[in-house]
Amino acid sequence: MNYFHKMKGTTKSPPRVSFSEMVWSWIGAFLGVAAVGFVHFRMVRDTDLVMIIGSFGASAILVYGAIKSPLAQPRNLLGGHVLSALIGVLSFKFFDNYIWLAAAVAVATALVVMHATRTLHPPGGATALIAVIGSQDIHNLGYFYAVAPAGAGALIMLLVALVVNNIPRKRQYPEFWL
Repeated sequence: MNYFHKMKGTTKSPPRVSFSEMVWSWIGAFLGVAAVGFVHFRMVRDTDLVMIIGSFGASAILVYGAIKSPLAQPRNLLGGHVLSALIGVLSFKFFDNYIWLAAAVAVATALVVMHATRTLHPPGGATALIAVIGSQDIHNLGYFYAVAPAGAGALIMLLVALVVNNIPRKRQYPEFWL
């Protein structure tokens, strides 16, 4: 019975954030994703590069909406995406005939590596998975996938976060760098 008792939780739901916090979170998420999207659709669309990946949507929620979370800090944002991208590409190269296995290895290994390097960023798991299940354009990037889109896109989102999250007096980002 103790096992099922643990599933009840130990705390109450956090309080609702202020309207101002919601507005600044929206502005940050809009500008961050727009900046990465702009680079993709205006600057690299006609190349072999890809700049915008689904995991950046989840990163936007963290770096603009949960700015005090350890998971949203610069080391986590950048390290989580880059390390996970490398692991995802490596997993695809090793297990490309068994995509289900490559996907599982990529996400699980990315999790452990992010833990070990103190760069835990949940969207990194999606970045690793995208390296495995992504389009041929993603696969064609090979290890460059860790540079662009993973690293460059995360860096663009970080730069936007540094500007937007520090405009209001009641917001400060980051909590730590290293």
